[in-house]
Amino acid sequence: MALTVYAPASIGNLSVGFDILGAALSPVDGALLGDSVTIEQSEHGDFALNCVGRFVDKLPTDPKQNIIYDCYLAFRREMAEIGRTDEVAVSMTLEKHLPIGSGLGSSASSIVAAFYALNEHYGRPFDEAKLLAMMGELEGQISGSIHYDNVAPCYLGGIQLMLEKEGRISESLPVIDDWHIVSTYPGISISTAEARAILPNHYSRADIIDHGRHLGTFIHALYRGDGELAAESIRDVVAEPYRKQLIPGFDEMREQMMAQGALAVGISGSGPSVFVITDSQQKAEAMHRWMQQHFIRNDRGFSHVCRIDSLGTRVLEETA
Repeated sequence: MALTVYAPASIGNLSVGFDILGAALSPVDGALLGDSVTIEQSEHGDFALNCVGRFVDKLPTDPKQNIIYDCYLAFRREMAEIGRTDEVAVSMTLEKHLPIGSGLGSSASSIVAAFYALNEHYGRPFDEAKLLAMMGELEGQISGSIHYDNVAPCYLGGIQLMLEKEGRISESLPVIDDWHIVSTYPGISISTAEARAILPNHYSRADIIDHGRHLGTFIHALYRGDGELAAESIRDVVAEPYRKQLIPGFDEMREQMMAQGALAVGISGSGPSVFVITDSQQKAEAMHRWMQQHFIRNDRGFSHVCRIDSLGTRVLEETA
């Protein structure tokens, strides 16, 4: 039996919640914006990995240097901890449709899809909380610290608030129904390490107060269903003032989007992808066209009109 698992792209931080907010994305045209992993029993009795897709050229050529192999090893270790010593190896195929260093949760998408597929293949030995913890640990190996703002929304869908308490890593927040999100990758890459290094070591008291005010208002507005207030609260005093210099044309893009009716504009994760929130698909389509013409830098870039993906990671196909 073979099954294919899809894990959507995500917006880490959502500007107002550095490392503690994230949202999953779903293009309105039905396109799959995320990575997929297909898993089946290995015909040769040992682990095998094949990588395909638009952005496969940036992956290591040695399968054992790929994060999918790391996921497999971590999963088997956890299986051994619960007394599962199945010797049946698997063959996995990664369809890499998210660019590395894009700010769209590329590594999280691969990791989440891999763990979800492994859990399904081996009969669901782990529950949701345990699987999410495993995903976060692997993501932390790549970024240098464990944070769930991409893996949690990618896995669970919706908008997630990171609690990181015992047995309760994240909490789903309400979604504003009429929000349309333009997600644009300009075609360049920024590493998470580079984007973190540019941030200051200390912030002013005023910035800390503003950050808390905006985050509190945002969550309050979501529960009230006040989309205008929620979007108005999407302000980044922690990262955007410093990271925007890494994204060519960011200030011009923001000015254009606000002039066209944007409710909020921000950097997606560490960048260079950006997101624009508006209250109608018609406005979003016009912004999407502007992005294609003026913000995307090369043929690797892309733009999508999206909604919040409420489903998260799921099985796309299962064959006997």
